[in-house]
Amino acid sequence: MAKADVGPVRVAVVDSGVHADHPHVAGVAGGVGVAADGAEHPGFIDRLGHGTAVTAVIREKAPRSEIYAAKVFDRELSTSVEGLVAAIGWAARARAQLINLSLGTANAAHAEALGGAVRDAAARGAVVVAAAADGATQWLPGSLPGVVPVAVDWDCPRETYHCSRRDGVVIFAASGFPRPIPGVPPSRNLQGISFAVANLTGCLAQALEGRGSVSFDEIVTLLVERAERPA
Repeated sequence: MAKADVGPVRVAVVDSGVHADHPHVAGVAGGVGVAADGAEHPGFIDRLGHGTAVTAVIREKAPRSEIYAAKVFDRELSTSVEGLVAAIGWAARARAQLINLSLGTANAAHAEALGGAVRDAAARGAVVVAAAADGATQWLPGSLPGVVPVAVDWDCPRETYHCSRRDGVVIFAASGFPRPIPGVPPSRNLQGISFAVANLTGCLAQALEGRGSVSFDEIVTLLVERAERPA
């Protein structure tokens, strides 16, 4: 893949939108709302808090990145595959290098549509980061080829991650805790695989600084080289 001019790493967060003025976010470079039918609209204000917390995790680790918000969730953490595919497409057209999907579906009927979206994004130089398979549950698009798969490891420090192989596929594991909120115990804060994905995306965005465009295989190699080995 040809190297692009080196600039800030561009990260798209496909989620519930973002509060751009939140102190843990410190602004975004742009955003869009995507309805369940795939139609775009200009509003991407976060009404749920999930997307803002995910974005804060990425900003913490990669403060110089350019972050774009693609809002697919409005009043609840639910959308359609059409909306998700459209949001991935928008992120790729916005020239995102990384697309954070702290979400997933176990519906195998959506594999073809999501696989096409992942391939189209890759053709534009974007790599999707999403939840890996969990036991018998094949989360999509995280279980598809060309996606950086992430599992949760509650014992992993938030500032790092580790990797292993499962059926010949490299799986990355990161903390399921978000950025701490002063005065709020971790047990009462948001937590889960969503934040393992965001923690890994943040580490990857940090690793990509100054490198320009890289391929999926180069990203996996880079992540493996920088991973902490599990105890």
